[in-house]
Amino acid sequence: MEKNKLEDIVSLCKRRGFIFPGSEIYGGLAGTFDYGPLGAQLKRNITNAWLKFFVDDWDDIYLIDSPIISNPKVWKASGHVDTFHDPLIEDVKNKKRYRLDHLLEKNGIENVDAMTLEQMAQVVEEKSIKSPDGNELGSPAYFNMMFKTQVGPLEDGDSIAYLRPETAQGMFINFKNIVDSFYPDLPFGIAQVGKSFRNEISPGNFIFRLRELELMEFEYFIKPETWEETFEKWRKDMHAWFDKIGLDKTKIKEVEVPAEDRAHYSKRTLDCYYDFPSLGFQEISGLAYRTDFDLKSHQEHSGKNLEYRPKDGGAPFIPHVIEPTFGVDRNVMAVLSNAYTEDEVNGEKRIFLKLPIDLAPVKICVSPLLKNKPELVDKAREVYITLKKKYGAVMWDDNGNIGKRYRRQDEIGTPYCVVIDFDSLEDDSVTVRNRDDTSQERVKISEIDTIFAI
Repeated sequence: MEKNKLEDIVSLCKRRGFIFPGSEIYGGLAGTFDYGPLGAQLKRNITNAWLKFFVDDWDDIYLIDSPIISNPKVWKASGHVDTFHDPLIEDVKNKKRYRLDHLLEKNGIENVDAMTLEQMAQVVEEKSIKSPDGNELGSPAYFNMMFKTQVGPLEDGDSIAYLRPETAQGMFINFKNIVDSFYPDLPFGIAQVGKSFRNEISPGNFIFRLRELELMEFEYFIKPETWEETFEKWRKDMHAWFDKIGLDKTKIKEVEVPAEDRAHYSKRTLDCYYDFPSLGFQEISGLAYRTDFDLKSHQEHSGKNLEYRPKDGGAPFIPHVIEPTFGVDRNVMAVLSNAYTEDEVNGEKRIFLKLPIDLAPVKICVSPLLKNKPELVDKAREVYITLKKKYGAVMWDDNGNIGKRYRRQDEIGTPYCVVIDFDSLEDDSVTVRNRDDTSQERVKISEIDTIFAI
């Protein structure tokens, strides 16, 4: 029997203000979710940790922030207009549409990614595969996943633009700007964290497959002869990142993507999967060797010279690229799944999020033992203000009895609870409770920082 289920994590996220269904009061919108106060802070902590780990701690990574709408020629040059599509099939009775590859996989068909559209259609016919509602399926077709929009006052063919399906192209088209402005040595990288949009046919599995998602990635520009050693370096650093955010090593596996399944630009792709509750192993990051495809294509389509001129006077050339990509939402979901824990305290079931301290949305909760005693409240407020100024992510909680407060803080992953009682008024000490083992320690307010591993 599965220990934890995805529905348990979804329930906790809704109940405690991490993640809500998008547009919920209007019945929702498939593939969209709203991050509540705690979820937004968790997401922010993860992206900040990623920026420090992959950008701030390196001398050769340049951070940019490009717009979500760009000249449509960018997506023609990148190949997205012609190749960024998924196989679609329709229920002929109720007109519901499904990802054909996902439908085949759910019916036990293997190696679907290697099939052509015609081969998938043949399997549907031979196996008499029906829609999830038990109806006949129509003829499959490819569906481009980019969201179209209009730029300017006129809605005509010349005003068509696209919401970006990835952040990578913003980095490629800024390659020349970075080189001209900073003239960095090779190798160097351009990094970005930002929104991307994919018109998924069948989004689902909570925040795993979304229509509006966020990516953390960088393009690392190299000499072509160094690609294998650079690829291996970033492969190890990706696993170091998973350690940084506390993911269980036994729940991570690498998947070498075969040639027939790789993106059109990739010579080698390695995906990392996390073992999610109820879903099994699913992709949370990827590492691709994109060769010189993107820069060469943009040079051809734009007419601009995108070659790199070595500082040693060597011949100019177009650099090759290694691309590590991390899905922010999928990393959030992995962190929550990894942290979700159930145990017993005094014979009662306890649910808590065993989040790494640096990722926890709230680091410390401060409470007066009783909220109807002004002297306790005043003293607790003094402690709260002091800790808030120093640690920032500090919460005040005086709702319900102390046991309920502990359970509430456990569920949102708060590592420490600080309680001010009547003894505090006499000896200037407080009780500090640890989330993970529920142990309590009495400590002087002046020495309270020695308890926190923040």
